[in-house]
Amino acid sequence: MQAHRDYILRTVEERGIRFVQLWFTDVLGMPKAFNITPAELENALDEGMTFDGSSIDGFSRLQEADVLARPDADTFQVLPWYGHDEPVARVFCDIFNLDGTPFEGCPRNALRRMLDRVHAAGYRFFAAPEIEYFYFGDADPSHRPIPLDAGSYFDLTVADPSSDLRRQTVLILEEMGIPVEHAQHEDAPSQHEIDLRYTDALTMADTVMTVRLVVKELARKRGLHASFMPKPLAGVQGSGMHTHLSLWQDERNAFVDPDHRYGLSSIALKFIAGLLRHAREITAVTNQWVNSYKRLVSGYEAPVYIAWARHNRSALVRVPVVKHKKLESTRIEYRAPDSACNPYLAFAVILAAGLRGIEEDYELPPEADVDLQNSSAAVLSAKGIGSLPVSLNDAVDEMERSKLLAETLGEHLFEWFLRNKRAEWSAYRSEVTQFELDRYLAVL
Repeated sequence: MQAHRDYILRTVEERGIRFVQLWFTDVLGMPKAFNITPAELENALDEGMTFDGSSIDGFSRLQEADVLARPDADTFQVLPWYGHDEPVARVFCDIFNLDGTPFEGCPRNALRRMLDRVHAAGYRFFAAPEIEYFYFGDADPSHRPIPLDAGSYFDLTVADPSSDLRRQTVLILEEMGIPVEHAQHEDAPSQHEIDLRYTDALTMADTVMTVRLVVKELARKRGLHASFMPKPLAGVQGSGMHTHLSLWQDERNAFVDPDHRYGLSSIALKFIAGLLRHAREITAVTNQWVNSYKRLVSGYEAPVYIAWARHNRSALVRVPVVKHKKLESTRIEYRAPDSACNPYLAFAVILAAGLRGIEEDYELPPEADVDLQNSSAAVLSAKGIGSLPVSLNDAVDEMERSKLLAETLGEHLFEWFLRNKRAEWSAYRSEVTQFELDRYLAVL
């Protein structure tokens, strides 16, 4: 910690950095920050910075307003898009109570608690998400979003402003030390994907927050708008965040068993079983918006049914095929989350579900051997294949009954999240949508 502290102070002085942004998120995963000058930085690193938590959704109650933001020195990074004239840096913070105890409303602390549990069990948890998003001409909600291109999977063009913007985004991420495995045009018009190289879950949650801000900021600088809304366009696929997961133990991938017919260890099988059994409970967190459930419908590649498979991309959990003699890259892919989730809470509940499967020795159901998208409800029911919640309301009902989520999130986060999502659903139910006007106004 001392070495990191000294590096930060030296870098700020040598680079002439004018402001350091202290980053954190509210319960919903919305980025928050305040700026400090270099004169305050040393004190911030040593003691943290106090701020009014009652101003942040899901944070302190009025009678316990002040909280402490403590920078995580490992996350210090210069922000390249501010340029060299007035350079700016950022550092992620953990939020504490003034008595020094971790603040229960901090999503980063919730993930830390879960990672401490998995570490105590002898594992390290790694994640590698595929982040999908759209570019549009603007963000005016009074009209339908206008895509910048008509491309599809892996399209390569020479005069495509959105693909050029994606390439510039990847270069900025690499400059910040964020390794990108690959980037591509996705299936829908103006939809793009950035796949991140796997790392530990806390670093990856920070990275997801960074990627979303970089994507949006670079689009804004060109007079465009980037959106991680799960389903901004009807009739095409939405934006998911398929996440590749693995547990490591003693520098070894704990999901690997070369003698098993799928190459999966018993730990991996139980982890998958945990994800499947608790999938409905965790969906309110991995898919936290009303709009999330416009993506989770049949016909658009998003998972709807609670099943696992090796080759079926419509399954909720997929086991990707690994390259020859690359068994250490064995992983599982959880396909439900969307790109607008709070990554700290999403990774925490995903890990909690998988770990519960290991701890309680869950038995993995058979691999899905039918076409999930085109099979009848009777066929799927006969095979014991259920479905994810069809609305935010259904998902919140499942979450409210879940002891697993109450334990994982803690009372503060659990109760606030439920109240917020109930309020969102109530507001949505009372809204008259354009769909209803188009369908009913002239004929009823």
